[in-house]
Amino acid sequence: MINRTISKSNGESPTRKHTLLIVDDEEGPRQSLRVIFKDDYHILLAESGAQAIELAQENHIDAVISDIRMAGMSGIELLEKLKQVDSGVEVIMLTAYETIETARQALRFGACDYLNKPFDLGTVRAAVAGAIERRTLSHEMRVNNLKLLELQAQLKSQKVRDEITQSNGEIYASIIHDINGPLTIISGFIQLINQHIADASRIEGEALDMVKDRLKRMTRQVTNCIEISQRYLSFMRTRAPQNARIRVNQVLKDLEELLRAHPSAQAHELSVGSLPQDVTLEINGTDLIQILLNLSINALQATDEPHSVTVTGQVFDDASEMPKLQMGLTDVLLNQDGFQNSGPILKLSVQDTGPGIPPKLLSKIFAPYFSTKPEGKGTGLGLSIVQRLLKEARGLLHLRSIVGEGTTFDLYLPAVTVHE
Repeated sequence: MINRTISKSNGESPTRKHTLLIVDDEEGPRQSLRVIFKDDYHILLAESGAQAIELAQENHIDAVISDIRMAGMSGIELLEKLKQVDSGVEVIMLTAYETIETARQALRFGACDYLNKPFDLGTVRAAVAGAIERRTLSHEMRVNNLKLLELQAQLKSQKVRDEITQSNGEIYASIIHDINGPLTIISGFIQLINQHIADASRIEGEALDMVKDRLKRMTRQVTNCIEISQRYLSFMRTRAPQNARIRVNQVLKDLEELLRAHPSAQAHELSVGSLPQDVTLEINGTDLIQILLNLSINALQATDEPHSVTVTGQVFDDASEMPKLQMGLTDVLLNQDGFQNSGPILKLSVQDTGPGIPPKLLSKIFAPYFSTKPEGKGTGLGLSIVQRLLKEARGLLHLRSIVGEGTTFDLYLPAVTVHE
């Protein structure tokens, strides 16, 4: 019996239900597995290896459960042919007649798991969940590789090379500065993984869960690096940025996760609050993360002495509800003329209890390459990048800093209320 339910696609929708192919020449085990997984996945059934190959050629399959001993094509032969159709498909082998040789063959041809019949329900569920997770991660990595290849092709363009050559070097420094954030976080995750598994002969249980979680987060940071590169390519080609709507609470959640993994956060108190009612912003998600990361990391690095950094948000129905903003010895206002002040307005605040910024330096800190950090500790580009990205998003920035008390950066951005 062949059950066709999903057409094959080269892409993968984030909401697509994952597809599980069950292959067994006996009706009983085939139907038993279908009942177990029918609520979690799209199910395809095949009673022979030949039918399974046909389904794999016509459908996007994430994981396969296959019996090893079948009439005609064996499970080992099927495994090899499935990998030829789609090298990324994850295959779990089942057998009632385990031998060391069949296990070796299954692993050699790329099986992700090898289970005995009669199978334990919890074990087979865990095996399929793990297979789907590996499939999702490998898909994300393939997508990132394709984006990297596309970027490499773009960089080979004579037009881009000419534009880079004509630049004064600031574009290079900005790219390096922005990508350094995700790379620092990736490095932190790698160190954490090494600490947990350096002396382990095998990984399982909580340690395995930790490694999987950190690999997912590292993949997300690789995606951020790619998006940053694409943003600068677009900038050099003088194309208008293509802003998508993003939900602010998800950005704040991601920000907290990234900051807690950053080395600068280890000795200080960090708090990132969410909005009681979520809103969306018309801004590139990577740009908003870069703005908040730059401000938050600067706040964490304000002093080596233990201090607190707090990130909060507030929504105003219209500009008339905003506090009156002033300029003075302790205050700076940026992008007043370009600010889109039609409501609702989102205020994002990054506040620290560090030493504060002397008044004579407040007018200089947004200039490219200006830094108060020791030699080799900063590029002086973080705040100039914040200023540029905020201007592109039609936002307003208010800075207030008092020596001995701390510094607060308030961002004001046009928002859209989310109705659940």
